[in-house]
Amino acid sequence: MTLNEIKKYRKKDAYSYCLGSFPTFELLQTRPETAEMILLHSDAKAEIQNKLKQECGKAGVKIVYSDRHMEKLRDKENCVVIGVFGKYHCRLEHDANHVVLVNPGDMGNLGTIIRSCVGFGITNLALIEPAADIFHPRAVRASMGAVFKIKFEYFSCFDQYYQEYGGERELYPFMLSGEYQLGTFEHSENKPYSLIFGNEASGLDASYLNVGKSVVIPQTHSVDSLNLSLAAGIGIYEFCKINRRQKNQSVDCISQ
Repeated sequence: MTLNEIKKYRKKDAYSYCLGSFPTFELLQTRPETAEMILLHSDAKAEIQNKLKQECGKAGVKIVYSDRHMEKLRDKENCVVIGVFGKYHCRLEHDANHVVLVNPGDMGNLGTIIRSCVGFGITNLALIEPAADIFHPRAVRASMGAVFKIKFEYFSCFDQYYQEYGGERELYPFMLSGEYQLGTFEHSENKPYSLIFGNEASGLDASYLNVGKSVVIPQTHSVDSLNLSLAAGIGIYEFCKINRRQKNQSVDCISQ
């Protein structure tokens, strides 16, 4: 890739951008094979420049100093590093836990959920279309580079996801009308699970009441619903907490 090809992000392009030093370091450390080049602004501090040279040296990625191209891409003046990377494809793991997002529309929410997934230990993400673009610079930045640590896959509809992965796992759609309160039950240790969340505006439709075990997050009546990224974070944390408790119990049994 050359500097002449650098332009504002478009979904149809074969490449995208990490805006900021932290997600760019995540790119270089986690998926260096996809990195095309690193753009550096003259305002970058010596500490950042030195660390970039070190990481780029390991990854075999070139650094290009170009304030002009940085100005073309960045949306904040304090953004002094931009990673340019090629888009790539993934497949989900059959034996891993999944988060399923049905028609997520906001790139910021998508990135925040990805960060929560990685932070709490779920690294497989299914996206049911229409869905936000996971490679959009806003999503990459909101994830703080955690997007490079997950496997993800897009599906044209939930049925397509179910046919591929649903029969081998427990399914938990999160709904305001869910039958089971979060935190009042435990899932099987013998099967992976999928946590399913709906669109920011409409959530999941009533048909998902027939999918697996529907879950509601207890809340007061003072608000009608929780923000998607917050609800997903709570659900992911609670299920991963159950996993940790089950593992600790297993260790205790073995030690006895």
